[in-house]
Amino acid sequence: MAKSKVRKGMPSVAISKAEFIRRARERFFDPAFDPLQDEIGKIIDAAWNGYHEYRKTPRTKRAGPRYADPDYELPIEWLKARDAIARAGRHQKSPTAKSRILLINGSPRSDQTCPGEISKTFRLAEIARRVIEQERGFETELLDLSLLASQYGRQILPCKACVSTAQPLCHWPCSCYPNHALGQVNDWMSEIYPMWAAAHGVMIVTPVHWYQAPTVLKAMIDRLVCDYESYATSHEALDRDRAFQEETRNAARALVQAVKLLRRGRLSQPDARLREVRAK
Repeated sequence: MAKSKVRKGMPSVAISKAEFIRRARERFFDPAFDPLQDEIGKIIDAAWNGYHEYRKTPRTKRAGPRYADPDYELPIEWLKARDAIARAGRHQKSPTAKSRILLINGSPRSDQTCPGEISKTFRLAEIARRVIEQERGFETELLDLSLLASQYGRQILPCKACVSTAQPLCHWPCSCYPNHALGQVNDWMSEIYPMWAAAHGVMIVTPVHWYQAPTVLKAMIDRLVCDYESYATSHEALDRDRAFQEETRNAARALVQAVKLLRRGRLSQPDARLREVRAK
């Protein structure tokens, strides 16, 4: 196989110490921090040193016999996330475990922040949850993505598509984060990975964000979602649209049946007889 040429040429991302301090101090804008300026200065100096020396993973642990290189130093956060995924995977494969559906609320709206009203997407997820939990032997877990906009410290750091450069660069779980040198910590994905690994099925409920749309597009959206009418009456429109509520229940029911077949080994895999054209 011909060796690929590594392409480079983007400008440097390094910043000066003065700029680093300016950005770091923006987190302490609240006057409540005013009496703590000396302590904050010491913390920022330590953070600058970590940035300047690029201590991405300052706490590591020997990999151990499970790995090809037992002496390799792995980040303790990565090991913790990997162990959590392994435990979730064992639970998922246990024949005595309840069938778990991961429900994902994909709306950033919340009554805990602007606009101060519950999202219709969350309501639909709740409709699905009630249907699934009525089924014997089933349980749900909710991944509420509205917390990204309403809860302190919640963030999902971006995927850098390492796999598009080379398959081995993409790790499970992702090893890009945390990056302590750049302050890229508290990536929620380290908690989401085990939620995903423990699930037997996933149901994603997502919003359609729009203000005005052409008549044809609006007609299509109305059929896929519901007639929102106006902002002030959108929840009322959902209340009245019994058919759409029942469609949501039907989606949950269909997923329940698919999970039952999957766990019995009777779910037909559409690609079972296809030949892999690219070895992974």
